[in-house]
Amino acid sequence: MSLALADPASAPDEAASRRMMIDTQLRTNGVNDPALLAAIASVSRAAFVPAGAVALAYADRAVPLTRARALNPSLTTARLIGDAQVATGQNILLIGAGAGYAAAVLSALGARVTAVENDPALLAMARTALSGSAHVTLVDAPLTAGAPDGAPYDALIIDGAVESVPASLVSQLADGARIAAGIFDAGVTRLVRAVKMAGSDVVQPHAYADLECVRLPGFSPPPTFTF
Repeated sequence: MSLALADPASAPDEAASRRMMIDTQLRTNGVNDPALLAAIASVSRAAFVPAGAVALAYADRAVPLTRARALNPSLTTARLIGDAQVATGQNILLIGAGAGYAAAVLSALGARVTAVENDPALLAMARTALSGSAHVTLVDAPLTAGAPDGAPYDALIIDGAVESVPASLVSQLADGARIAAGIFDAGVTRLVRAVKMAGSDVVQPHAYADLECVRLPGFSPPPTFTF
């Protein structure tokens, strides 16, 4: 698959596809916040996929970006952003930037976004696709490392499924910050949410939806205890 980004104009009636995605995939599945829907409506999803995958940009499924990574289904990303309750002016830590789609939506919501990615091909795609997005900083770093130079953050969004939310990321959040992530649990991917409590870098996420969520590499399972 070519890593050249698609030209949104090459998608048949791209604007109509975007509206249909919102009406049939998002509104019918609990995504109804007007500000979030307006942000999603303003961002071309087709601009964040490779040229060979443009026909899949608005399908209700993950879209391959490289051999190892994929773009989350639109519903998954929308639910994660919505559950983080992102507001204008907030400082957001996004883990798993991919080609930049979630960062672009967060930017359209008026947030300041620090988007962490460590895949060189995806970073190159994101730098191109995000050239017109305001207040987005791409950081080349391991996903578990986050971006401590930009801390403290008002919310953490992990746009993919991980084995656990590491303390290394939670420690970069302000007290009371919301956390929205995907968790891979016994072969099932679930969306989870949590709140950073004062004095603790450990969270106990609460699962609230079983949805398709692409796996992100480099995360370890939670520690187990033996007696």
